[in-house]
Amino acid sequence: MLNVIFLGTAGSLPTPERNPSAVLVNREGDMILFDCGEGTQRQMMRARTGMMRLTHIFLTHLHADHILGIPGLLETMAFQGREEPLTIAGPINTARMLDCFKSVCYFSRHFPVRAVELEPGETVPMKGFRVTAFSTQHSVPSLGYCLEEEQRPGRFNREAAVSLGVPPGPLFGRLQRGQSIEIDGRRIEPHQVMGPARPGRKVVYTGDTRPCASVEEASRGADLLIHDCALASDMADWARETKHSTAAEAAETARRAGVAALVLTHISSRYSEDTSALLREARSIFEKSTVAEDLMSLEIRLRDE
Repeated sequence: MLNVIFLGTAGSLPTPERNPSAVLVNREGDMILFDCGEGTQRQMMRARTGMMRLTHIFLTHLHADHILGIPGLLETMAFQGREEPLTIAGPINTARMLDCFKSVCYFSRHFPVRAVELEPGETVPMKGFRVTAFSTQHSVPSLGYCLEEEQRPGRFNREAAVSLGVPPGPLFGRLQRGQSIEIDGRRIEPHQVMGPARPGRKVVYTGDTRPCASVEEASRGADLLIHDCALASDMADWARETKHSTAAEAAETARRAGVAALVLTHISSRYSEDTSALLREARSIFEKSTVAEDLMSLEIRLRDE
């Protein structure tokens, strides 16, 4: 199970319909958060995601609309009795930001919270997957993130195993787990009965960015690309000036990277009541485009299901 829940989809300013940036990923019960705009803990309550199994918050950059939910989330988890550590990872000055919050916010309870500052290419290993930072182009130091599962074993060829004299039962399981076996003095290797390794799932979150080669490369073949889409193309000059992307630019990145699906987020308040122009623009270039809505949830399925 790999679910992506859009807790906040607004660009810069909240609106009555949209909270500031926050995307939650739940993989087999392990929860991580990308960005943490103000009110994120309330959005988690509304979405009934829980928060005590959250292990990491990955910040794309330190603009206020992406970080101001951190103090409230920490306090809520503390009140609920959290004792397990939490890691907050992000670009340069993430540790300084956390120190500032700790110095001015009088938290009533405490649990271990550590800051990790990442460079493009650095990877945070998790159980069964990893999160890798990549460079983006915004008005302040910024990162995007690629969540990628480990490869899965290939399919077991029962007929091939039987033809090699392997009896059904525990020996099948050993071969599937990558262990060699012996039958009548003959050594049988897993590759003789297993198909090629199968890819895991891949989700990419850009944060705020201009379209750039590093985003395209990180997104190559992703099951889901979550891309900045602050504006439509009639505001392209403003998008360039503020270091954001238009719907067309996000869709072109998705097309060139060969992703399976694109979700547009960080939606400007100009489109708070009607995002149809953004969706039309994106789908004219990349059909499998969607505009994110607060509390929208997507299940990312394995490619060979």
